[in-house]
Amino acid sequence: MSVAPAPDTLRAPLVVEFPFTRSLGPVQAAFLTGLREETVLGVRAEDGRVLVPPVEYDPVTAAELRELVEVGAAGTVTTWAWNPEPRPGQPLPTPFAWVLVRLDGADTALLHALDAPGPEAVSSGMRVRIRWAAERAGAITDIACFEPYDGEAVTEARHHDGTFEDPVTGIVAAARLDYTYSPGRAQTAYLHALSENRTVGERCPSCTKVYVPPRGACPTCGVATTERVEVGPRGTVTTFCIVNIKAKNLDIEVPYVYAHIALDGAGLALHGRIGGIPYDQVRMGLRVEPVWSEDGRFPDHYRPTGEPDADYDTYKELL
Repeated sequence: MSVAPAPDTLRAPLVVEFPFTRSLGPVQAAFLTGLREETVLGVRAEDGRVLVPPVEYDPVTAAELRELVEVGAAGTVTTWAWNPEPRPGQPLPTPFAWVLVRLDGADTALLHALDAPGPEAVSSGMRVRIRWAAERAGAITDIACFEPYDGEAVTEARHHDGTFEDPVTGIVAAARLDYTYSPGRAQTAYLHALSENRTVGERCPSCTKVYVPPRGACPTCGVATTERVEVGPRGTVTTFCIVNIKAKNLDIEVPYVYAHIALDGAGLALHGRIGGIPYDQVRMGLRVEPVWSEDGRFPDHYRPTGEPDADYDTYKELL
């Protein structure tokens, strides 16, 4: 049974996204370049099995694998699951089946989407074939999806030297998580206080440490925290790093400084960006204060207060 959230419960859609670039070894480079050329390559393991997708090391013996073989573009569904509500970025915009397909000549199965009118049209053991994407660039998305196929298995794995013109040598792999966040009691109070240009933490009744942001419980003592304590607004830079790579969708010029800041009265440091000072002049012990965002909902960054630097002994336990 689901319970509807209370009217004053805070909810927000959040996205965690981290696209990263990786280089490819000879096996993965040949596999992805082959997809661009409508050719599916596997690799032969030490026990003679043909592994698709190919791997660079034998999963049983850990021996390096380099013998590439070409397999068929048709295969057999080994298992499947129906996806009634495709999410953004998935292979098909309409309902489809996730399928594991053992391609002709392969001994392992490849995961991809099957374009089918409904779950009643899908079954383990059915024959399918690759529907190639109209435009291919050397990625798993060069396989647009699988589609039903009534042909028999006729292709056996055959040797392939893995040589193609203009081989793919690297890819950008996108990692993304979309979710809805609902803060608990402690985080809700913290966010409401930020909207009033205040920073509020909670004190542990056992060790007396003030947690900012509050967590609702002390991770050290394992007891609930309920006493709210206003901290800051000023604080001390404890440690910091200089950021030289511009983040996607972040309108901040590099280099800039991201720091751990121990707000006055807090028992641990939170992180924030340092502005109003050249990046190469930021230092441990620098006294800072918040500069609030235009809508006043959170500190946009922290700037120097002009006070003398804090003595190391006053923040050494908060590094």
